[in-house]
Amino acid sequence: MSEFDAPSFNGDLEADDEPPPGASELRRRLEACDAFVVASPEYNASMPGLLKNAIDWVSRFRPQPFNERHGLLMSASPSMVGGNRGLWSLRIPFEHLGARIYPDMFSLAQAHRGLADDGRLADPELQTRFETTVAGFMALVEASKHYPCARKAWVEYLGERLDPELERVE
Repeated sequence: MSEFDAPSFNGDLEADDEPPPGASELRRRLEACDAFVVASPEYNASMPGLLKNAIDWVSRFRPQPFNERHGLLMSASPSMVGGNRGLWSLRIPFEHLGARIYPDMFSLAQAHRGLADDGRLADPELQTRFETTVAGFMALVEASKHYPCARKAWVEYLGERLDPELERVE
């Protein structure tokens, strides 16, 4: 996140100056890829303020760099919920900005005990679930890129209409 550092979002700052370099860098990286993965800690049952601030700054760019980009959300925490509450709060701004957030999120509870010495997850069933989630996400991204019918189905799944007058982002 240090590469995307920016002052607290302020509409007055936005109007007076160019966007901060950290926001421009995040935009550049988003525009260079078909999808993104966010692995975020949970702070007080929500997302970290630094991450929300980066999203707020990038939301001001046109065209909107999150729009129609696929995203996968993951977390790890020593808690019993593994940071999952923070991921639910993180879905809101991303989906509002038009990102296609993968329905399956991955949270690792009791992360301090979750990894084996080889770096894999200590629980083989959880390792399989992790691999399945990542593979499913990658398959969706590839299908969306190469098969327009998959993109149409995704939009219909979300209940959105293809009417340009109803678009929420530019």
